[in-house]
Amino acid sequence: MNKLIALILLLIIAPILGGAYGIVHDQITYTISNEYYSKFKFIQFGLNNWGMGENIGTETTPEIKLNNPRIGAAIVGFLATWWVGMIIGIILGLIGLIHRNGKEMFKITMRATLITIGIALIVGIIGLIYGKLFLASNPPNWFLPENLINRTNFIMVGSMHNFSYLGGLIGMIVSVTYSIQKKRKIKTEYNRVDGPTNRN
Repeated sequence: MNKLIALILLLIIAPILGGAYGIVHDQITYTISNEYYSKFKFIQFGLNNWGMGENIGTETTPEIKLNNPRIGAAIVGFLATWWVGMIIGIILGLIGLIHRNGKEMFKITMRATLITIGIALIVGIIGLIYGKLFLASNPPNWFLPENLINRTNFIMVGSMHNFSYLGGLIGMIVSVTYSIQKKRKIKTEYNRVDGPTNRN
């Protein structure tokens, strides 16, 4: 495998992983606050215009009831994160070009991508807890529908969503560092084995 093929594969896989993360993430957050979707996200993404459901609220306080809200949450999750995965794939893929060959580049960059996703999830969970402990009692200047029944859970989920994007950024920085360190480590081990006269 050469580096170009490795890069193309990474650019295909990264947005798929990003979208898959969004699907799982939003299934979790839908369980915590279905109102976050029916009274915000489904409206934001216009799912009622997709023939998937209808507005059972009013024009000023809409509430979208879908035939299958779980599928709706999955669609929202994918659409909200696939492009983040693409950005991560481009950045980590280009950084990955520093490695010796396509196989090494693909292996290390895939690990870096998974590290990014893992950190995004962890930071997102921290955001959920932060929302529960701090934001629920002191609501931020966010859009909060007037017809909310469980405001605390709505705020918790909003906090988790915001923290997850922050986690993606932190994870990408950590993963870039990881990729560079792996390059240095492999180069050091290669030089130790082959000696200075055989360096590339």
